Amino acid sequence: MSDDRSDHVTLNRRHWDERAAAWHGPLARDHWLRPEPCWGLWQTPESRVKVFPDDVAGADVIEIGCGTGYVSAWSARAGARPTGVDISREQLATTRSMQREFGIGYPLVLADAEHLPFQDACFDLAVSEFGASLWCDPYRWIPEAVRVLRPGGRLTFVTRSPLFALCARADGQAEAVLRRPQFGLRSSGDGTSVEFQLPHGEMIRLLRSCGCVVEDLIEIQAPQPAHREYAEVSADWASRWPSEEIWKARRSR
Repeated sequence: MSDDRSDHVTLNRRHWDERAAAWHGPLARDHWLRPEPCWGLWQTPESRVKVFPDDVAGADVIEIGCGTGYVSAWSARAGARPTGVDISREQLATTRSMQREFGIGYPLVLADAEHLPFQDACFDLAVSEFGASLWCDPYRWIPEAVRVLRPGGRLTFVTRSPLFALCARADGQAEAVLRRPQFGLRSSGDGTSVEFQLPHGEMIRLLRSCGCVVEDLIEIQAPQPAHREYAEVSADWASRWPSEEIWKARRSR
């Protein structure tokens, strides 16, 4: 595990440019085809976790680290006006192909989530599902996300649980053993990419320092039986401890 954050932007851009081919075709299409949003590894339905606010119709939405763009597509179907932002040119190429196939158009911007190219206070909702929420430094991307929100705007993101990070082996698989100290937890990597996680107390203090009120933290439990297993975490592990979580915050000023 590496804690070198100096070059994470370059590493992660290269990682997703090289991995993008795997997200073309059936996998991206499957997400775009879903009639209801389902979040995270365990496909938790929107009806249970309410990632989108009730008043999302007509809202200006920014998806930060949009990948193949399906979250923005879901919000567009709900009546929102989304903009997708991603650092990977190849990922955005996948999104454009899905936009053409499904007839859902919205702006796409090639940009680093830690330096968003937007004016202050121009969005009502900022959302990230394992995008900036996992691959960007929270001390950089969260202040940027809050900056582009209007007062009263919401920030919602899905990311790994810090408990997963504490229990992950060097090869990435989570076990029922604490393998890392919680104090000092911030980033991990294998030399080809860098992920970021913060302990809950530190995340709450960061959000508050940016002028946010934390409205909810949902720790996801995998269903039994689950629809599939993952190399990094088993459904059995994630039915006992949260492998992912959803944060909901609101800009108060």
